[in-house]
Amino acid sequence: MELSERIYVAVIASFFVAAVIFPVVSFAQSSVAPPIQTIEKATVTVVANEHTQMIPGTNTTESDQTLTAHILDGSDAGKTVTFDNDYTQLSVGDTFYLRHTTSSVDSTDYYSVSDPYRLNILIGLAAVFIFLIILFGGIQGIRGFMSLCGSLVLIFYVLMPGILNGYSPIFVSIGVASLIIIVGSYITHGFNRTTTAAVIGMIATVLITGLGAFYVVHAAHLSGYNSEESVYLNFNSKGTIDLVGLLFGGIMIGLLGVLYDIAIGQAIAVEELFRMGDSYLPAGRQVTRAHVYTRAIRIGREHIGALVNTLAIAYVGAALPLLLVIQNSTYGIAYAINNEIFATEIVRILIGSIGLILAVPVTTLLASYMLAGHRGEALGNTNEAHAHHHH
Repeated sequence: MELSERIYVAVIASFFVAAVIFPVVSFAQSSVAPPIQTIEKATVTVVANEHTQMIPGTNTTESDQTLTAHILDGSDAGKTVTFDNDYTQLSVGDTFYLRHTTSSVDSTDYYSVSDPYRLNILIGLAAVFIFLIILFGGIQGIRGFMSLCGSLVLIFYVLMPGILNGYSPIFVSIGVASLIIIVGSYITHGFNRTTTAAVIGMIATVLITGLGAFYVVHAAHLSGYNSEESVYLNFNSKGTIDLVGLLFGGIMIGLLGVLYDIAIGQAIAVEELFRMGDSYLPAGRQVTRAHVYTRAIRIGREHIGALVNTLAIAYVGAALPLLLVIQNSTYGIAYAINNEIFATEIVRILIGSIGLILAVPVTTLLASYMLAGHRGEALGNTNEAHAHHHH
């Protein structure tokens, strides 16, 4: 057989083998089930071989140890396992969540540290928080805590299911934000004109700021993929959740904290200014809305100065690791700030600050008109109002 014929036969044979083997390999790959993974609580019984090693391909070191752990719950309860741990370093007696992965190919078991057990610390911190609320906040603190619980219920049982069920995150977020404002305000401060003025002021500010946030998010071409959680959520939901709308919703919910504080403060300031003005004026005369509005705006300016700084510093503190990454950027500060991760945080800060600023004139104006001539009805203190009117 000539050389050319041999080459021809070899090529034909290669194509034939590939045609037979490739479908078999592809079928085998597609038929392999994903590994079985469970999370179980365990406690460390032995720590050995603690050392520091270099991460391959980098100049960064990591700590490593060999753990022996006793599994506390799940199907493997009572079992003792030993494995290598290069994640969070643990000590003897530490409780943690153990990730148990079983290979679907050869049933080999792999173990790793998922997370240290933190629930006891979180429960203790929550207990201190509730104790201090009751001790120093009294009945008002308890009502504030009830308001917080109501807000969390709305977020977990209305906002999140609504978004996961395919409803628009934008409309769901605005609706839930308005409900949080209404429920939280009336639970904490009671049903009165002062609270109503603050509620209307907050809802109006949310709507105004929401329109601005909607425009900015789309004009800046923010995609919503600003974190690993967003990427995972997109895969888990098979792309059915509008991540841009979800980003907008997060900004709106985050806005409520600062709005609530300043709106309630301004409404109460207006009410007190009306009361004080009436008590110092001669009988039959009342302080004017314009006068109270001017004085209350001055109070609001001081409040704005403090809260804007607080809001910005709080966001900076939360994004400190991100800031350090940007500081070490090799592409320049302008490119780093333009990056979506950083740009999203800037949008959050500025939208929150704009909403805070707008809440002052909006709430003050509404309260000045709603509380004029209704001093006694403002906080439900009718007796005190009558006393002022009969001087």
